Order: sequence, then C-alpha cells, then structure tokens
Amino acid sequence: MKEQLNNFQFGEENLTVSKTLAIARNKTKGTLSKKTQEKVSKSAQIVADIVEKNEPVYGINTGFGPLCTTKISKEETKTLQTNILQSHSVGVGKPISKELSKVMLILKIHALAKGYSGIQLKTLKRILWHIDNDAIPVVPSQGSVGASGDLAPLSHLFLPLIGLGKVYFKGEEIETSELFAKTNLSSLELGPKEGLALINGTQFILTHGVLVVEKLNSCLKQADIIGAMMIEGLQGSIKPFFKELHELRPFKGNQHVAGRIRTLLKGSEILEDHIDCERVQDPYSLRCIPQVHGASRNTWLHLKELIETELNSVTDNPVIINNELTISGGNFHGQPIAMVLDYATLAASELGNISDRRIYLALEGNSPGVPKLLMDDTGINSGYMILQYTTAALASENKSLCFPASADSIPTSLGQEDHVSMGSISGRKALQVLENVEKILAIELLTAAQAFEFRKPLKSGVLLDKIHQFVRTKVSFAKKDRVFADDIEIAINIVKNGHITQLVEATIQENNITWETKHQEQFEIF
Repeated sequence: MKEQLNNFQFGEENLTVSKTLAIARNKTKGTLSKKTQEKVSKSAQIVADIVEKNEPVYGINTGFGPLCTTKISKEETKTLQTNILQSHSVGVGKPISKELSKVMLILKIHALAKGYSGIQLKTLKRILWHIDNDAIPVVPSQGSVGASGDLAPLSHLFLPLIGLGKVYFKGEEIETSELFAKTNLSSLELGPKEGLALINGTQFILTHGVLVVEKLNSCLKQADIIGAMMIEGLQGSIKPFFKELHELRPFKGNQHVAGRIRTLLKGSEILEDHIDCERVQDPYSLRCIPQVHGASRNTWLHLKELIETELNSVTDNPVIINNELTISGGNFHGQPIAMVLDYATLAASELGNISDRRIYLALEGNSPGVPKLLMDDTGINSGYMILQYTTAALASENKSLCFPASADSIPTSLGQEDHVSMGSISGRKALQVLENVEKILAIELLTAAQAFEFRKPLKSGVLLDKIHQFVRTKVSFAKKDRVFADDIEIAINIVKNGHITQLVEATIQENNITWETKHQEQFEIF
C-alpha cells in the first residue's frame, strides 16, 4: 500500500527548511490550492493588460538590464521571454547536485505562487510536474553574481520549459527533447514577463543556504558528542561546563553546548575517577568547547532566521502589486543571505579548527594512561600521527575559503547592475567547508574512540558508552598500523549520515534522559 504523503500548499503556507527538504526527498507533496491558482491567474492578467495598454514597464515590454529603455512591441513580448532564457544560460562548471536543483524548483514555485510575478498558471503547473515526476534540470554551478538574482543558474533550471537543456530523469542525464519524447510533453510558449520572473530571484543562493542550515546543524550536534568523548578519553574536567559559569555569560549557544556536554557526561565513572586530580585546567580545545561551539551555534541561529525569511519572500523584479502598481525594485539582490552565508562559513571552519586541535592534543601523550600517538607500540608503528596531517590540511583549506565572497562586487550589465552580492559563491563555499568539517569530525571520532579505549575498565555515561560501542562495530581498536584511510572513509560515512546523533537521541528516549538545556527547541530544524 502506497504511503500517504503530507501536503504542502505552495504560496500559502509558511515554508521552512525541514518542509523544503521533505518535499525534495518525496516525504511531502507540494500542491497549488484553488485560492493560489486564482491569485496567480489574476497577476498574469494584470501583465496581459499592461501589454495591451502599451505602457512601458521594465521586463514586460522593455529590454533587460542596460536595454531597459528599449521598447518592445506587443507582438515581440513573448519572443523576448524565450530569448532571455537562452541568452542568460551561460553557466559553466560542474553541475550542482540533483537535490540542489530540485530544491531550486521548490523554492521558485513557492515564490511565484504568491501571486506577485505575473507567471501563467500553466507554467507553474509545468514546474510542479517536474518536481512531482523527479525530472530535474541540470544546472551548472558557476556563473551567478547574486544580483540581478541568480540569472545564469535559474536560466538553465528553466530551459526545459521551452524544450532546451538537460534533465536528470529515471537515473539518467538526458536532453529535454528526449524527456518530451518519453512523456509526450511539449514546449511552453512563455507569456510577457514570464522569462524574467523565472530567472530573477535568489533561489540558487537560497538553495545552498537551506542545505547549509541542515548540514551545519548536523555538524554542530556531532561536534558536541565527539568533543565530549574526547573529554572522557583525555580525562578533561567537567567544571568548565557547569551551569553556574554560563549563567554569567548567557549566550544561548554557549549555554546550550555546556548543557549538552553535561548531559553526555552524566553518570561517568571516568569523570569520578579523576575528580580530585592535581591538574588545574585543561587546554582551550577542551575547556572552551562551549564558547567556540557555542559561537558557531549562535551563528547558526542567525542563519536559520534569515534563510527562513527568504524562503517566504518574493525576490523577482518587477513585482506586480495590483492593477495600479508595478514596482521595479531590488528584491532580487542576494546581499541579505550572502553575508550570513559567509558568516556561517566562518562558523563551520572554526568547528573544524578546534576539532583539529583536540586531535593534536590526543596525540601528545600528556594525558595519564593515554600513550603518545594513541598506540602503545610506537617506533615501529606511527600510530595516529598522520591522521592529524589530514585534518591540518583540511582545516587550512577551510581557512583559505573563509574570505567573504560578499565583500566583493564586480559591476555587470554595462553598469546597470553596479553592485552585486556574489552570494552564489558564498553558498558554494559554505557547503565546501562543511564537507571538509565532516571529514575532520570523522577523524576526531576515530581518535576520540581510540583514546576512550584506554580508560577501560572504567565506563562513561550511557550515552557515550553507546557511541563508543557503535563505533567499535564499524572500526576496530588499532593495536598496530594499518591503512587508516579505510577507517576514515567509514567514519566519514557515519558523520555524513548523522548516525551518532540518531543513536544519542534514541538512547535518550529509551532511558528517559532530559537534555540539560533550556534552548533545545531553538536549535532544531522544524
């Protein structure tokens, strides 16, 4: 029996990151209500009336960009819209993933369905067909400057509407002409303004932002868990995580991370064993986890807020308010989310940076009971020495990617577009950094699990013991050198799929444990 999907009404309901991804991953079905269809048709009629009156309105019966003063005849307005899709399809580079392209479709249809863009209902329904039938356009990754919208990638996204471009369909990358032959579809004739409505907007930047919200959230959760395991492995102190300390500097992220660490370490025999040791304080990479992870958490909160504002915004140009008011403005400009994506890139990089420092700390052999390089028989064996070379390389690469793309602007369109956001680069860099952070965290997971082993027969709390047991079902304790790249690949898969977060949450439910943080819901994706 086919599973009944939840429905989401494009243009009416509030879109969130989780709802967007649920539609993209076929867990929710996007629909167009009767009310939305009426709004869309009314907006299209206003555009048709403008054409009939022959009054110059940008993008409807004028040229684009520096050609905005060039009048277009009534007969040529439709040709103009088809031409814009072709002329603006100048993207280069490796295509973005199929999932990113599908999310772009979802975000665009939601913005157009609000009824301020003059799009025809048949065009909107065709976009919905592509989503429902998983016929996803192939979109190059490079070419957008993030204003006047993501012109190049959005042009490629909608080439299939006029029979051009390529799509991913049933496991293949095929020409749109082949898709039409397989499905009995034919090209659409775009009406006045439609081409411009399709390609003007921030959906390329925003799509990357949606995935950054999800991936950064996953990395933040796992960084806390892996960091807590490293605290146990190196016999770090619990005191830097005390509630009383963080009430004196009440940043939400810091308090949240400290509460999570307290919960993860609860019931630990390892902690009890060194509660009265002579060591006064730990290195920063352990002691300052709440401050560093917490700062990245605070950044994530800001990112989520701005991304979800943009998810429900109209970002094309001109905007059709009513019969009397059409506004040519700047809602397509990507700066509001370009800047926060650059901020998120820095936040992600710092997660990897401090993780690399904890890995290095674990190798030094300064913690009682833990041998240098995390292996007893070194000399003939190099132990975990070279794994940290990899994290150092990844952390350095991330630092080089932290220069904010939004700090740059190169004028385009013969000076008409004289300040652009470069937000597409911000989004692409953010995901690239996060992929590196996943690899760094994976290596820290391996080193933390190795250090953890030397604490036996002492046990940690139920949560971290469960994590350690799980890791040991995938990667064995290393008594001597082996091809550690194989271990790393397994650990990367664990991190990418969020397995340890899922295991912690399941164990919390099974044991009726409550997170020691009052900000739990704020740091979730809904």
